[in-house]
Amino acid sequence: MDAEMDTHEEIALRRAVAILEGKSFIGRLTEITGGPLNQVMKRMPAPLTEQIQKAVRSALGQALDVALYKMGTSRVPEPPILFQVASTVTGGVSGFFGISALVVELPVTTTLMLRAIANIARKHGEQLEDPAARLACLEVFALGPHGKEGFIGETSYYAARAFLAKTVAEAAQNLLERRLVGSSTPVIVDLITSVGSRFGVVVSEKIAAGAIPVVGAIGGAAINVAFMQHFQQLARAHFLVRRLERRYGPEAVQARYRSYDELRKARG
Repeated sequence: MDAEMDTHEEIALRRAVAILEGKSFIGRLTEITGGPLNQVMKRMPAPLTEQIQKAVRSALGQALDVALYKMGTSRVPEPPILFQVASTVTGGVSGFFGISALVVELPVTTTLMLRAIANIARKHGEQLEDPAARLACLEVFALGPHGKEGFIGETSYYAARAFLAKTVAEAAQNLLERRLVGSSTPVIVDLITSVGSRFGVVVSEKIAAGAIPVVGAIGGAAINVAFMQHFQQLARAHFLVRRLERRYGPEAVQARYRSYDELRKARG
Protein backbone atom coordinates (compact mmCIF):
# COMPACT_ATOMS: atom_id res chain seq x y z
CA MET A 1 0.00 0.00 0.00
CA ASP A 2 1.72 3.19 -1.19
CA ALA A 3 -0.33 5.36 1.17
CA GLU A 4 -2.10 4.65 4.42
CA MET A 5 -5.87 4.88 4.73
CA ASP A 6 -7.08 7.80 6.76
CA THR A 7 -9.19 7.32 9.87
CA HIS A 8 -12.49 7.87 8.03
CA GLU A 9 -11.58 5.23 5.42
CA GLU A 10 -10.58 2.75 8.13
CA ILE A 11 -13.91 3.23 9.89
CA ALA A 12 -15.82 2.96 6.61
CA LEU A 13 -14.05 -0.28 5.70
CA ARG A 14 -14.79 -1.77 9.12
CA ARG A 15 -18.47 -0.95 8.62
CA ALA A 16 -18.38 -2.47 5.14
CA VAL A 17 -16.95 -5.70 6.56
CA ALA A 18 -19.70 -5.79 9.19
CA ILE A 19 -22.36 -5.47 6.47
CA LEU A 20 -20.83 -7.86 3.93
CA GLU A 21 -19.93 -10.55 6.47
CA GLY A 22 -22.58 -9.96 9.11
CA LYS A 23 -26.26 -10.70 9.41
CA SER A 24 -27.83 -12.60 6.53
CA PHE A 25 -31.15 -11.60 5.00
CA ILE A 26 -32.92 -14.51 6.69
CA GLY A 27 -31.63 -13.16 10.02
CA ARG A 28 -33.15 -9.76 9.25
CA LEU A 29 -36.44 -11.35 8.24
CA THR A 30 -36.67 -13.38 11.43
CA GLU A 31 -36.55 -10.13 13.38
CA ILE A 32 -39.42 -8.71 11.29
CA THR A 33 -41.70 -11.75 11.22
CA GLY A 34 -40.76 -13.50 14.43
CA GLY A 35 -41.52 -16.65 12.46
CA PRO A 36 -39.58 -19.92 12.16
CA LEU A 37 -38.17 -19.20 8.70
CA ASN A 38 -35.64 -22.02 8.75
CA GLN A 39 -38.45 -24.53 9.21
CA VAL A 40 -40.48 -22.95 6.40
CA MET A 41 -37.43 -23.05 4.12
CA LYS A 42 -36.90 -26.75 4.83
CA ARG A 43 -40.52 -27.53 3.92
CA MET A 44 -40.40 -25.60 0.66
CA PRO A 45 -41.19 -28.12 -2.13
CA ALA A 46 -38.72 -28.65 -4.99
CA PRO A 47 -41.18 -27.50 -7.71
CA LEU A 48 -41.62 -24.20 -5.86
CA THR A 49 -37.86 -23.76 -5.56
CA GLU A 50 -37.52 -24.38 -9.30
CA GLN A 51 -40.30 -21.86 -9.99
CA ILE A 52 -38.50 -19.26 -7.87
CA GLN A 53 -35.18 -19.86 -9.64
CA LYS A 54 -36.87 -19.47 -13.02
CA ALA A 55 -38.54 -16.24 -11.90
CA VAL A 56 -35.20 -14.96 -10.57
CA ARG A 57 -33.38 -15.56 -13.86
CA SER A 58 -36.20 -13.88 -15.78
CA ALA A 59 -36.23 -10.90 -13.38
CA LEU A 60 -32.47 -10.40 -13.65
CA GLY A 61 -32.66 -10.56 -17.43
CA GLN A 62 -35.48 -8.01 -17.58
CA ALA A 63 -33.77 -5.72 -15.09
CA LEU A 64 -30.60 -5.88 -17.15
CA ASP A 65 -32.45 -4.94 -20.34
CA VAL A 66 -34.63 -2.21 -18.81
CA ALA A 67 -32.23 -0.60 -16.36
CA LEU A 68 -28.62 -1.67 -16.71
CA TYR A 69 -27.95 -0.67 -20.30
CA LYS A 70 -29.32 2.84 -19.68
CA MET A 71 -27.39 3.52 -16.49
CA GLY A 72 -24.31 4.84 -18.26
CA THR A 73 -26.16 7.79 -19.81
CA SER A 74 -28.69 8.63 -17.09
CA ARG A 75 -27.54 11.46 -14.83
CA VAL A 76 -30.83 12.33 -13.14
CA PRO A 77 -30.65 11.60 -9.40
CA GLU A 78 -33.38 9.27 -8.22
CA PRO A 79 -34.42 9.79 -4.58
CA PRO A 80 -34.18 6.67 -2.36
CA ILE A 81 -37.69 7.28 -1.03
CA LEU A 82 -39.05 6.67 -4.56
CA PHE A 83 -37.64 3.16 -4.52
CA GLN A 84 -38.92 2.43 -1.03
CA VAL A 85 -42.45 3.63 -1.80
CA ALA A 86 -42.60 1.60 -5.01
CA SER A 87 -41.14 -1.39 -3.20
CA THR A 88 -43.77 -1.09 -0.48
CA VAL A 89 -46.57 -1.12 -3.08
CA THR A 90 -45.19 -4.12 -4.98
CA GLY A 91 -44.53 -5.88 -1.68
CA GLY A 92 -48.14 -5.36 -0.63
CA VAL A 93 -49.34 -6.84 -3.90
CA SER A 94 -47.01 -9.80 -3.47
CA GLY A 95 -48.12 -10.32 0.13
CA PHE A 96 -51.80 -10.22 -0.85
CA PHE A 97 -51.63 -12.51 -3.89
CA GLY A 98 -48.74 -14.70 -2.70
CA ILE A 99 -46.44 -16.74 -4.92
CA SER A 100 -48.67 -16.22 -7.98
CA ALA A 101 -47.63 -12.53 -8.04
CA LEU A 102 -43.89 -13.33 -8.03
CA VAL A 103 -43.51 -13.36 -11.82
CA VAL A 104 -45.01 -9.85 -12.02
CA GLU A 105 -43.62 -8.33 -8.83
CA LEU A 106 -40.01 -9.59 -8.85
CA PRO A 107 -38.89 -7.98 -12.17
CA VAL A 108 -40.28 -4.61 -10.99
CA THR A 109 -38.58 -4.83 -7.60
CA THR A 110 -35.31 -6.07 -9.12
CA THR A 111 -35.22 -3.26 -11.69
CA LEU A 112 -35.91 -0.66 -8.99
CA MET A 113 -33.13 -2.09 -6.87
CA LEU A 114 -30.70 -2.10 -9.79
CA ARG A 115 -31.40 1.60 -10.41
CA ALA A 116 -30.82 2.34 -6.71
CA ILE A 117 -27.59 0.32 -6.80
CA ALA A 118 -26.43 2.26 -9.87
CA ASN A 119 -26.89 5.57 -8.05
CA ILE A 120 -24.88 4.26 -5.11
CA ALA A 121 -22.16 3.17 -7.53
CA ARG A 122 -21.96 6.67 -9.04
CA LYS A 123 -21.61 8.25 -5.60
CA HIS A 124 -18.54 6.06 -5.04
CA GLY A 125 -16.91 7.19 -8.26
CA GLU A 126 -17.90 4.34 -10.59
CA GLN A 127 -17.96 5.29 -14.27
CA LEU A 128 -21.05 3.49 -15.51
CA GLU A 129 -20.03 3.98 -19.14
CA ASP A 130 -17.53 1.20 -18.31
CA PRO A 131 -19.17 -2.25 -18.78
CA ALA A 132 -17.21 -3.65 -15.82
CA ALA A 133 -18.70 -0.99 -13.53
CA ARG A 134 -22.21 -1.71 -14.82
CA LEU A 135 -21.78 -5.42 -14.18
CA ALA A 136 -20.43 -4.67 -10.69
CA CYS A 137 -23.95 -3.35 -10.01
CA LEU A 138 -25.38 -6.74 -10.97
CA GLU A 139 -22.80 -8.44 -8.72
CA VAL A 140 -24.51 -6.91 -5.68
CA PHE A 141 -27.36 -9.43 -6.01
CA ALA A 142 -24.86 -12.23 -5.33
CA LEU A 143 -23.32 -10.67 -2.21
CA GLY A 144 -23.99 -11.26 1.46
CA PRO A 145 -23.47 -14.28 3.72
CA HIS A 146 -24.54 -17.54 2.05
CA GLY A 147 -23.13 -20.17 4.42
CA LYS A 148 -19.96 -22.08 3.64
CA GLU A 149 -18.50 -20.77 0.42
CA GLY A 150 -15.98 -23.50 -0.39
CA PHE A 151 -13.02 -21.11 -0.56
CA ILE A 152 -10.53 -22.01 2.19
CA GLY A 153 -9.57 -18.98 4.28
CA GLU A 154 -11.79 -16.75 2.17
CA THR A 155 -14.39 -14.25 3.31
CA SER A 156 -17.99 -14.45 2.10
CA TYR A 157 -17.57 -11.23 0.11
CA TYR A 158 -14.36 -12.10 -1.68
CA ALA A 159 -15.57 -15.68 -2.21
CA ALA A 160 -18.60 -14.30 -4.06
CA ARG A 161 -16.40 -12.06 -6.18
CA ALA A 162 -14.06 -14.95 -6.94
CA PHE A 163 -17.05 -17.11 -7.88
CA LEU A 164 -18.19 -14.48 -10.40
CA ALA A 165 -14.82 -13.10 -11.54
CA LYS A 166 -14.32 -15.08 -14.76
CA THR A 167 -17.94 -14.71 -15.91
CA VAL A 168 -18.02 -10.98 -15.11
CA ALA A 169 -14.73 -10.40 -16.99
CA GLU A 170 -16.00 -12.26 -20.07
CA ALA A 171 -19.36 -10.44 -19.98
CA ALA A 172 -17.64 -7.04 -19.63
CA GLN A 173 -15.39 -7.80 -22.59
CA ASN A 174 -18.42 -8.88 -24.60
CA LEU A 175 -20.24 -5.64 -23.77
CA LEU A 176 -17.15 -3.60 -24.65
CA GLU A 177 -16.75 -5.28 -28.02
CA ARG A 178 -20.41 -5.32 -29.04
CA ARG A 179 -21.37 -2.04 -27.35
CA LEU A 180 -24.94 -3.21 -26.72
CA VAL A 181 -26.26 -6.73 -26.33
CA GLY A 182 -29.38 -8.33 -24.92
CA SER A 183 -29.66 -10.60 -21.92
CA SER A 184 -30.00 -13.60 -24.27
CA THR A 185 -26.31 -13.43 -25.28
CA PRO A 186 -24.65 -16.66 -24.03
CA VAL A 187 -22.05 -14.97 -21.83
CA ILE A 188 -24.73 -12.74 -20.25
CA VAL A 189 -26.94 -15.80 -19.72
CA ASP A 190 -24.03 -17.44 -17.88
CA LEU A 191 -23.63 -14.37 -15.68
CA ILE A 192 -27.36 -14.17 -14.92
CA THR A 193 -27.35 -17.88 -14.03
CA SER A 194 -24.37 -17.43 -11.70
CA VAL A 195 -25.82 -14.37 -9.98
CA GLY A 196 -29.29 -15.93 -9.94
CA SER A 197 -28.09 -19.03 -8.10
CA ARG A 198 -27.20 -16.81 -5.14
CA PHE A 199 -29.91 -14.16 -5.51
CA GLY A 200 -32.47 -16.98 -5.66
CA VAL A 201 -31.57 -18.02 -2.11
CA VAL A 202 -32.52 -14.59 -0.77
CA VAL A 203 -35.70 -14.49 -2.87
CA SER A 204 -36.64 -17.92 -1.46
CA GLU A 205 -36.14 -16.53 2.06
CA LYS A 206 -38.39 -13.60 1.15
CA ILE A 207 -41.08 -15.98 -0.15
CA ALA A 208 -40.77 -18.13 2.97
CA ALA A 209 -41.35 -15.09 5.18
CA GLY A 210 -44.48 -14.22 3.19
CA ALA A 211 -45.75 -17.76 3.72
CA ILE A 212 -46.03 -17.27 7.48
CA PRO A 213 -49.80 -16.85 8.13
CA VAL A 214 -49.50 -13.82 10.42
CA VAL A 215 -47.51 -11.80 7.86
CA GLY A 216 -50.14 -11.06 5.19
CA ALA A 217 -50.16 -8.08 2.83
CA ILE A 218 -48.95 -5.53 5.40
CA GLY A 219 -46.06 -7.76 6.40
CA GLY A 220 -45.33 -8.40 2.73
CA ALA A 221 -44.77 -4.68 2.19
CA ALA A 222 -42.41 -4.51 5.17
CA ILE A 223 -40.52 -7.53 3.89
CA ASN A 224 -40.13 -5.95 0.46
CA VAL A 225 -38.73 -2.75 1.99
CA ALA A 226 -36.29 -4.84 4.03
CA PHE A 227 -35.42 -6.74 0.85
CA MET A 228 -34.52 -3.50 -0.95
CA GLN A 229 -32.68 -2.00 2.01
CA HIS A 230 -30.64 -5.20 2.38
CA PHE A 231 -29.23 -4.89 -1.13
CA GLN A 232 -28.73 -1.13 -0.87
CA GLN A 233 -26.58 -1.71 2.22
CA LEU A 234 -24.62 -4.38 0.39
CA ALA A 235 -24.16 -1.98 -2.55
CA ARG A 236 -22.80 0.82 -0.34
CA ALA A 237 -20.30 -1.56 1.22
CA HIS A 238 -19.35 -3.17 -2.12
CA PHE A 239 -18.65 0.11 -3.90
CA LEU A 240 -16.77 1.48 -0.89
CA VAL A 241 -14.44 -1.52 -1.13
CA ARG A 242 -14.06 -1.03 -4.89
CA ARG A 243 -13.28 2.68 -4.40
CA LEU A 244 -10.58 1.84 -1.87
CA GLU A 245 -9.20 -0.82 -4.22
CA ARG A 246 -8.84 1.76 -6.98
CA ARG A 247 -6.94 4.03 -4.60
CA TYR A 248 -4.77 1.59 -2.66
CA GLY A 249 -4.73 -1.54 -4.82
CA PRO A 250 -6.89 -4.70 -4.60
CA GLU A 251 -4.37 -6.85 -2.71
CA ALA A 252 -3.73 -4.27 0.01
CA VAL A 253 -7.44 -3.63 0.58
CA GLN A 254 -8.27 -7.34 0.59
CA ALA A 255 -5.59 -7.97 3.21
CA ARG A 256 -6.95 -5.17 5.40
CA TYR A 257 -10.50 -6.43 4.85
CA ARG A 258 -9.53 -9.94 5.99
CA SER A 259 -7.83 -8.62 9.11
CA TYR A 260 -10.97 -6.69 10.05
CA ASP A 261 -13.11 -9.75 9.42
CA GLU A 262 -10.90 -11.83 11.70
CA LEU A 263 -11.24 -9.20 14.43
CA ARG A 264 -15.01 -9.20 13.95
CA LYS A 265 -15.16 -12.98 14.35
CA ALA A 266 -12.89 -12.93 17.40
CA ARG A 267 -15.17 -10.43 19.12
CA GLY A 268 -18.20 -12.59 18.32
